[in-house]
Amino acid sequence: MGSRPPSLLLLLTSLLFIWETVRGESSYIIDTVGLKILPESKVQSGTKVTIRCQVSVSFSNISHLEHLFKFLWDDVQIHTANTTEDSVDYEINPARVADSGNYGCLVLVKNKRKASNIKRLDVTGLQTPILHLNNSTPYESEEFKVTCSAPEEKGSLIFNFYQTFRDGQPQWIKQLRSTNNVLETTLTLRHIGDCFLSCDYEINVIAGTSRSNSSNGIQVKVKELNITPDMTVMPNDIYEPDVVEVVCSVRVPLENIEIFLIKDRTVLKRATGKALIHRFVSKATDSGELVCKAEWRNVQKENYKTLTVKEVFSKPQLTLEPVDLFEGDTFRLNCSVKFFVPGMIDPNTFKYTFYKDGAELTSASTYATVANPEHNGNYFCKAEGIRYSSALYKDSQTILVKAKVPVSNPVLSVVGGEMFLGKSFRLICHSHTGTLPIKYTLFGPNGLILNREVSRSEERAIFDIPSITKTSDLNTFLCHARNNPRSPPKIALGQQILKSTSIIEPVSKPKLTVLPGMDVTEGQTINLVCSVQTGSHPINFTWYHQESPRALASLSTNKLKESHSIYNASGKHVGNYYCASTNPANEIKRSDFVTIEVKIAGWKKALIIVFCILLLLTLALVIALKTRLLRFTRKRTGNLSVKSASTKPERLSLTQAEVIDVANATPSMMGKSVWSDHVSGSESDDQNSSILPEKSEPQYTEVQIRDADPTNAPVKQGTDTVYTEVRNVQQGVPEVADCKPVEYAQLNHDNNPQPDKGQAGDQCLNSENMTETESITDVHTDDQAGGTCDPAPDC
Repeated sequence: MGSRPPSLLLLLTSLLFIWETVRGESSYIIDTVGLKILPESKVQSGTKVTIRCQVSVSFSNISHLEHLFKFLWDDVQIHTANTTEDSVDYEINPARVADSGNYGCLVLVKNKRKASNIKRLDVTGLQTPILHLNNSTPYESEEFKVTCSAPEEKGSLIFNFYQTFRDGQPQWIKQLRSTNNVLETTLTLRHIGDCFLSCDYEINVIAGTSRSNSSNGIQVKVKELNITPDMTVMPNDIYEPDVVEVVCSVRVPLENIEIFLIKDRTVLKRATGKALIHRFVSKATDSGELVCKAEWRNVQKENYKTLTVKEVFSKPQLTLEPVDLFEGDTFRLNCSVKFFVPGMIDPNTFKYTFYKDGAELTSASTYATVANPEHNGNYFCKAEGIRYSSALYKDSQTILVKAKVPVSNPVLSVVGGEMFLGKSFRLICHSHTGTLPIKYTLFGPNGLILNREVSRSEERAIFDIPSITKTSDLNTFLCHARNNPRSPPKIALGQQILKSTSIIEPVSKPKLTVLPGMDVTEGQTINLVCSVQTGSHPINFTWYHQESPRALASLSTNKLKESHSIYNASGKHVGNYYCASTNPANEIKRSDFVTIEVKIAGWKKALIIVFCILLLLTLALVIALKTRLLRFTRKRTGNLSVKSASTKPERLSLTQAEVIDVANATPSMMGKSVWSDHVSGSESDDQNSSILPEKSEPQYTEVQIRDADPTNAPVKQGTDTVYTEVRNVQQGVPEVADCKPVEYAQLNHDNNPQPDKGQAGDQCLNSENMTETESITDVHTDDQAGGTCDPAPDC
């Protein structure tokens, strides 16, 4: 394609721009949000302050972009504005200290928001408050209204009121909080004379608390209010039942003044006006302090008088006999007057009346009856006397009559209902009924005496008792219970313990018995019987074998003995056995050790005896055969004996090496019989003798073999035949020599070459002294022979 003209390309670009604009894709971003405080951040109270919020927004394809401005004071929204302008002002005119704080601005554009930085505004200077009074000449303790205000201030203020005397410092009187800039309240001044009142206020801001200057001082003159009442009591000397008159009056005529007559915080009478009059018939109980009090508004004044009413006769006294009263006892109530004024009353006119629970019983000075629950109650008496034809009544004190309940028969029991003989235990002695306190005394064996006193219903008389060993000892216990010293004690016997208590007797030391006996034959059954003499049921028996880490068996029973069987006794059952027993007393007792021996069975003994007899017979047979064979061998050896061919003694001396060489070189000249001589030696001798030639009579000679010079004679290894040396020292009796290996050679005397003299040395063959019983030629070394022979003349 060819290149397009530039004008056409510019046209297309313009059209594309216009199309994007028409399509309406808009965009915006909040660049900055700023906050200004005008004229400055620190101003005096009363200054006009402007808080200006400015926003900068970048946008496209938006014709009218609205901004929502929110002004914040200490994070609290105080003003909003919705505008297309990029700035909004919030004015504070005039600014007060209450307007101090942290200000901020938040701008919202559609769904985007941005906040400015926080800036602080400090407003200094508080308005001087203004004080107003509605009465500058009040009476002492009279309430009057005061008003303290700061009309130009804002917010919640705390007002303080002060009283200042001419020669002193301001004294704080009162503090109150107001939700606005004015406070009205009441004050009461008790100091009589002149003083000045003033006020100030405080305001709390973020920076702290600011206090204003003191208000204007207003002089107040406090007047004395003389409303103290005058009080008179008539007559001066009062006897019951005289009529008494009390008068209370005030000197200052005031409206709405009230007068009160009070005794023991009880208002006897109230009146309005200048005076109060109260009349009453006196009694001894009216004696005391009378108070006359006058009140006007909130001012009070009072006066006091002591009233004394003398008795004509004393209050009657009621007495009870006996004081310690039990049901069934007869009790008496006496009513009497201890004192009366002679001349004012006639004692003969006294009249007594008894009352029970407010109901009249009888008119007499004495009342007697038998104590029982029906007669329990509150009793009092009334004495009546006449003075000046007027009856005078007086009541005695009230006495509660409640007869005590006698103690019931006690019950003896064991704590827990279970006891163990041989261990200490605890006894309870308890009476189900009886007025407390109750004294319990326990008597026991061996002079035991214990005392307990129960004074509360939840307590029990519990006695710690030392151990006893017999059940019969329980019968000796005795318990006395008593709450009336005038009555004999109630008794509990020890037999009660046996009926209510489970008595557990520990087991005695067990005894282990072996049946049929301690000497047992293999295969028998062993019965181990474990028994005890005493002990409460159930009893647990356990059998042990000392060589076994575990118990053989354990059995619980209600009997005093039990057995454990071991069947088919064998050697593994040999050893020491014992048994242990226990019961609910939890005391384990062990028996003495019993040693069991297991004997071998009879058939095994017979078998061993038979085996021993057979073994002895076999040994005897072997010895007999051996002896016979030995004799036979000796006999054969005697028949094979050879005499020397020459009576002249000849000796041949050879080295061991030479003998071996000759034997290997000339087998035809030597006998081919070679044999071994053992300790028994007989069988080898017979075999070697039987292979000797029968036609020629060989001649045997003794050859002594000297050790060859190791430097000259070669030693042949592996082909030497080694035999045991045997020599007959007595005819018919073989002698076993050192059992060292020797070599024998059978040499023919006629064919034996003459040995070299240089090699023979001092050894020679000598057959002169050989006996007819010698059957073999002994060959041995000089060291074994025990010496050498001198060379013969022929050597």
